Amino acid sequence: MKALPFSYIARNLRVRRVTTVLTAAGMALVVYVFATVLMMTEGIRATLVATGQPDNMIVLRKGAGAEITSGISREQAAIIETLPGIALDARGQALASKEPVILNNLPKRGSGKPSNVTLRGTGEAGLALRPQVKLVQGRMFRPGSSEVIAGRAVAAGFQGVDLGATLRFGGRDWVVVGLFDAGRSGFDSELWADAEQLMAAFRRQAVSSVIVKLPDPENFEGLRQLIEDDPRLGLEAKREERFYAEQSEALANFIRILGTALAVIFSIGAVVGATITMFGAVASRVGEIGTLRALGFRRSAVLAAFLGESLLLSLLGGVAGVTAALAMQAVDVSTTNFATFAELAFQFRMTPVIAVQSMLFALLMGFVGGFVPAWRAARLRIVDCLRAA
Repeated sequence: MKALPFSYIARNLRVRRVTTVLTAAGMALVVYVFATVLMMTEGIRATLVATGQPDNMIVLRKGAGAEITSGISREQAAIIETLPGIALDARGQALASKEPVILNNLPKRGSGKPSNVTLRGTGEAGLALRPQVKLVQGRMFRPGSSEVIAGRAVAAGFQGVDLGATLRFGGRDWVVVGLFDAGRSGFDSELWADAEQLMAAFRRQAVSSVIVKLPDPENFEGLRQLIEDDPRLGLEAKREERFYAEQSEALANFIRILGTALAVIFSIGAVVGATITMFGAVASRVGEIGTLRALGFRRSAVLAAFLGESLLLSLLGGVAGVTAALAMQAVDVSTTNFATFAELAFQFRMTPVIAVQSMLFALLMGFVGGFVPAWRAARLRIVDCLRAA
């Protein structure tokens, strides 16, 4: 079977420059929406997964889906610290951090509307367990003081969270003595203070979680079994990476489903546009189709040529849409995490998989929009074409 050359397909798109640009732009817009939705879900997932460390374990009350709904008594936390299988620091003490986690309202910059911010009580051990957290301004809060350090995203997104500023919560004033960068992880959206002072201010008798460091990630199952089988505890343990990955699922799935549904709805318009464009191309080239058939090109070659035009058109739109979506990686956004009801800052994140999925989505629109007109062109009879020419 003789096939029409690619140059013939490309030339026909160049001839119809205006309709080509308009149709490709419509497809590009749909691909842009589709890609940014996937980038958003990937950004949320990457932010929360980066929060956990592979050699850290988090211990929570059984059945608690988040730290804010968990409670561990001081006695239980003390038992955990004595268990074998926990890494030790230079002083021979267990590398464990007993942390209360509390939500507090702060006004957003610009709008002034209140939004939840996560307050985490921690200490030197907590900082040692998170190597991605680096102080970039100021200093660490002093144990036993009403001082806090703020994550990069909190300082950028909330009023009054500046170095040396005073915040009011828990019935007392807290001075911001340091700002930290957590490597674009979830900790960037938190305020950290001394655990004992935070518990006293909010009248808490229990911590929310206990984070421990494993000397070897392979020791996880053994320590997890010890914790979950101990009748005095009634707690469950998870790898920190897995825990934060689970925190991203509800929000990421919601955004992906909603965004994909919108992209599919928008794609209907793009497909209709491609179909109209290709039907117009068929109608204006009836004589040309007859000539091609008379020269010996079969119906399948004509169908492949017109379908190839539609796919090339969608390819152009896909490349433009993905290219536009790449620019979103420079944008910092925040939303409420469904698992914690606290503000979470993240970035859009493009991956090779998302780029491929977006291009396949564009080609699918081109195929659906171009198949019927291409089939129509292939079914035209030579005599009818030449008579109409």
